[in-house]
Amino acid sequence: MAAAAAGPGSGSGPGDSPEGPEAEAPERRRKAHGMLKLYYGLSEGESAGRPAGSDPLDPTDLNGAHFDPEVYLDKLRRECPLAQLMDSETDMVRQIRALDSDMQTLVYENYNKFISATDTIRKMKNDFRKMEDEMDRLATNMAVITDFSARISATLQDRHERITKLAGVHALLRKLQFLFELPSCLTKCVELGAYGQAVRYQGRARAVLQQYQHLPSFRAIQDDCQVITARLAQQLRQRFREGGSGAPEQAECVELLLALGEPAEELCDEFLANARGRLEAELQSLEAELGPSPPAPDVLEFTDHGGSGFVGGLCQVASAYQELFAAQGPAGAEKLTAFAQELGGRYFALVERRLAQEQGSGDNSLLVRALDRFHRRLRAPGALLAAAGLAEAATEIVERVARERLGHHLQGLRAAFLGCLTDVRQALAAPRLAGKEGPGLAELLANVASSILSHIKASLAAVHLFTAKEVSFSNKPYFRGEFCSQGVREGLIVGFIRSMCQTAQSFCDSPGEKGGATPPALLLLLSRLCLDYETATISYILTLTDEQFLVQDQSPVTPVSTLCAEARETARRLLTHYVKVQGLVISQMLRKSVETRDWLSTLEPRNVRAVMKRVVEDTTAIDVQVSVLTGIIKISLKTLLECVRLRTFGRFGLQQVQVDCHFLQLYLWRFVADEELVHLLLDEVVASAALRCPDPVPMEPSVVEVICERG
Repeated sequence: MAAAAAGPGSGSGPGDSPEGPEAEAPERRRKAHGMLKLYYGLSEGESAGRPAGSDPLDPTDLNGAHFDPEVYLDKLRRECPLAQLMDSETDMVRQIRALDSDMQTLVYENYNKFISATDTIRKMKNDFRKMEDEMDRLATNMAVITDFSARISATLQDRHERITKLAGVHALLRKLQFLFELPSCLTKCVELGAYGQAVRYQGRARAVLQQYQHLPSFRAIQDDCQVITARLAQQLRQRFREGGSGAPEQAECVELLLALGEPAEELCDEFLANARGRLEAELQSLEAELGPSPPAPDVLEFTDHGGSGFVGGLCQVASAYQELFAAQGPAGAEKLTAFAQELGGRYFALVERRLAQEQGSGDNSLLVRALDRFHRRLRAPGALLAAAGLAEAATEIVERVARERLGHHLQGLRAAFLGCLTDVRQALAAPRLAGKEGPGLAELLANVASSILSHIKASLAAVHLFTAKEVSFSNKPYFRGEFCSQGVREGLIVGFIRSMCQTAQSFCDSPGEKGGATPPALLLLLSRLCLDYETATISYILTLTDEQFLVQDQSPVTPVSTLCAEARETARRLLTHYVKVQGLVISQMLRKSVETRDWLSTLEPRNVRAVMKRVVEDTTAIDVQVSVLTGIIKISLKTLLECVRLRTFGRFGLQQVQVDCHFLQLYLWRFVADEELVHLLLDEVVASAALRCPDPVPMEPSVVEVICERG
């Protein structure tokens, strides 16, 4: 056994230090073991197989750095029985064999890698050796090539100089040949109509002919070319003045004339004059469409015609002019600006005439589309001719049309409101004429309010088209600010609300004017309408307006509270006037009943007079509509009092007044807030009649009550 072979008598103890080769072998193994630990990343005193927490200095730790086999065996002999020792031996033999096998495998693998690395290094040495040989051969060949190149250059130096001279002479001869053939070439180009080619030929030879014009031969060529060039310029001018070709061809003519040296200022004037003729023809065509005899096309078709004809032609003229006469500087630009301003102004006048014909129409969709196309087409000439202000003028026209449409819709709302009032008048008058009951005030009020609100919403939807995102001018400052705040909100909506209040207040004029013929029920309806506007409708309409038109203008606007206060004041005035009118109606009945009767010869009263019954009936009818009867009754009774003071009464006349006043006292007290007021006024009437009676004998109260109950 391994344990017996390593007994106490076979070696020294742990403290001994043997010398000689036997002591060096463990040292070498320990160094090799340390290198392996370094390779596999194990620290000093660390082992992969040692349990965690074990003492690294334990001499009995097989995996420890201080393992002592004698101590380990001695421990096994003391602590382990024979069976366990035999099992330990078997396990150690198995582990030794496994380690030997792993070591052999590792050695074989490393040996194969070493062999492969050796072969690779050998191949690299061979390849580098071949590369060095090839580089040596390449250097030799380059030296040979350099030597041959130097010999060839030295040999051909003289010939190269002669060839260069001959090439220069050949080029000069070709130029001379071109110059001598130039007159005939120019003549042929002119005959064939190749004006551009002729101008290019003349331009190539101009500098040479001017440089050598002191030589007779070159002078003759120059004279011939000038004659031909003059004829060419004449033909180009004639072609340009005829104007039969389009704008691109005419621009080409001007370009060729400028290349021939013709005066640029004169050509500027001729170019603009020719363009004026074409553009004026477009304007005349547009003006003919506005004439009285043929029916004018719709506004969208008109703007399309003007945009494709006049505006498109103006763009072509401006672009060609700037390209041709750019060298003219500010003077040339001023001519073009004045030209565009004059013709553009005439075009704008025609457009405004056509747009004015659309002011009476109620649909904005076609008008906005036409304005959008009109504005879009003028952006290109506006960019080309910034100094002419065409784009700004177009924007001003669009803004002016928008303002006119706002005014048109305001007038439409006013007309709609007046139409609603006319319908109410007819509805109030029709039942009396036909002798039947008509619609109630609540139904008429609902119809008026609904109709007005529908017209307001329709107007907002119509003017909202001017601010749609797809419209080219909607991003302009006016339509993002002033149009929304001052135009729509203040001018249209606030303006209509105030106009409605003013129209309603106009019915409060003094009798004999407009208010004298106003039905009292209409006054009552308008008063309630204004109250409804003050409580909810004004706030709703202005909120709806602010939501649809995102106001970005900082200009002050009318607060909702201000409009509500105006509506409330209008309602108060209407109600006050209603009380006045109704009081005057009843007062008139009482006045006539007093003034047309002979109170001195009146018979003994047997019944209440019919006029008093009518007063009670009318008061009851008014009470069904509104509870504002205190003022009406007060006015009526004061009128009765004044009429009684102007008359003289007999005994029975006094008694009739006594009966009438008692009857009114029975029925009128319920319509007033302070019934003592009714009693006081009626008592004053009876007392005044008694003062104006020569024989004041009043009727017994019981008899008066019987007559009034019977009446």
